[in-house]
Amino acid sequence: MSPDPAPSAQTAPAPAAEAALPQGVSALEELILNRLDDDQAQDVVFIDLKGKSAMADGLVVASGRSHRHVGAIADHLLRALKERGYGRARVEGLPHCDWVLIDAGDIIIHVFRPEVRAFYNIEKIWSVESPGHRTAV
Repeated sequence: MSPDPAPSAQTAPAPAAEAALPQGVSALEELILNRLDDDQAQDVVFIDLKGKSAMADGLVVASGRSHRHVGAIADHLLRALKERGYGRARVEGLPHCDWVLIDAGDIIIHVFRPEVRAFYNIEKIWSVESPGHRTAV
């Protein structure tokens, strides 16, 4: 037997979820934007609705390459929301997967096929050119 004490595991305190986020980004926003990035959603845009609308704090618009891709993005996002405790999300349009709307409470997510997105042009309705928006990376 060695006189040295057995090595012990170092445990660092878990950082607060909000402390790790960039300024002004909520945990729900980060979850949604990261999930969309992981699923390779295209042309992701976040529109800040704080002070513009009482229905939500933010609007996310994204595109999928096909019906199947739009459906997969929406399904994965719904699963991630449920796993993280946001299980009350409502969904519309999942059977057809041309335009899927997910209402996650404070954030509303629209996932489109590119042709459908160009037709409805939701970003223009909410004046994306205004200073209250940012393009998601």
